[in-house]
Amino acid sequence: MRAVRDRCVWTQQIDHRALVPYLVEESAELIDAVEEDDRDELREELGDLLWQVLFHAEIASRDEADPFDIDDVARGLTDKMVRRHPHVFGDAVATTPEEVLVHWNAAKAAEKSSRTSVLDGVSERMPSLALAQKLLSKAAQVGVIVPARSSSQGIPAETEGEVPGLDADPRSRQDVRPMSEGAPATEAELGDALLVLVAAARAKGWDAERALRERLRALQAEIRGAETAPGD
Repeated sequence: MRAVRDRCVWTQQIDHRALVPYLVEESAELIDAVEEDDRDELREELGDLLWQVLFHAEIASRDEADPFDIDDVARGLTDKMVRRHPHVFGDAVATTPEEVLVHWNAAKAAEKSSRTSVLDGVSERMPSLALAQKLLSKAAQVGVIVPARSSSQGIPAETEGEVPGLDADPRSRQDVRPMSEGAPATEAELGDALLVLVAAARAKGWDAERALRERLRALQAEIRGAETAPGD
């Protein structure tokens, strides 16, 4: 990476911001490889994503005000993982995944003690469905109530009258604000409907973003099939 930065004129004019579109693209291609269970693509896309990390680190190493390199990145990651796994590298005990999360979250809270909101550190640039699922989790932590829709609007009947994903708080079932009957009449109502669907997914342990990606892959296959089908 150092040699490429020194000798490639295209690479020399790239900064962190200019690399962002490539980082997004390579991350998406890695997700495709994972979800399509393509081992060859997975190996290649992991390499491409690693190249992005090396690229950013090399740019950072030449910053005059605050330089750091890939060794600093790796050292910081190692220190963080040791802190967050006291049951592996220390004397703490964790015999269940839930206990592991307790240690992880405690270590993270100590590291981020300057944060004043559960929303601090949540990127607004996440895909919308993934962001919705993340925010529902944060909402549950502070008792924020999500409006629920009736099952007649296409929401599973078991979610009617409760706040999907916030069922850990018994108060969440006492302050539900139903929406109007029928399909969404406005873009705002559509947003409410999408949020409730994401909450239903979260309550069942599903990944809403992945669910839509899988369905869109099926739609792409249908489109390609239609393109190659013999004419009537």
